[in-house]
Amino acid sequence: MKKLIIAAFAVVAIAIAPNTYAQTKMVGGAAMYPTKNIVENAVNSKDHTTLVAAVKAAGLVETLEGPGPFTVFAPTNEAFNKLPAGTVDNLVKPENKATLTKILTYHVVAGRLSAADLWAKVKAGNGTATLTTVEGGTLKVMAKGKKLYLVDEKGGTSWITISDVFQSNGVIHVINTVLMPQ
Repeated sequence: MKKLIIAAFAVVAIAIAPNTYAQTKMVGGAAMYPTKNIVENAVNSKDHTTLVAAVKAAGLVETLEGPGPFTVFAPTNEAFNKLPAGTVDNLVKPENKATLTKILTYHVVAGRLSAADLWAKVKAGNGTATLTTVEGGTLKVMAKGKKLYLVDEKGGTSWITISDVFQSNGVIHVINTVLMPQ
């Protein structure tokens, strides 16, 4: 009986292992493990050092380490570099914490929305889906060919460049432009 139980656990472990491995993605030269939370993974991505610094400056680390689930549209360093010179340096100053928090929470939606979920919402909305962000604003999701993109409240657009980076407390979709709320 004991051998049967051990064998059953081994079969389950073997069955689960490929699924866990398949969900692990590389972002910014680092493996993003589905067993780690959003912050634990993001700090290892070389492409998200600006985002991580901004999350720390805004005091959002504890929130994004929380149970969630969250869907995070994570701008890369290159996305932040598209902003006017000095913008990021100005935003991370303590006196601009409220503005920084507003921008960062505009990149977060409550719940775990996979790319398949986003595609389904776009299809159901006849080409457009509207998401409500944690900040309270809205993001529009649209499709062009086989790509999903986001339109912010100011009309700016951002492509999802890497989708479905699953975390223990949500999912990250890497984007190429910083989104701006009203």
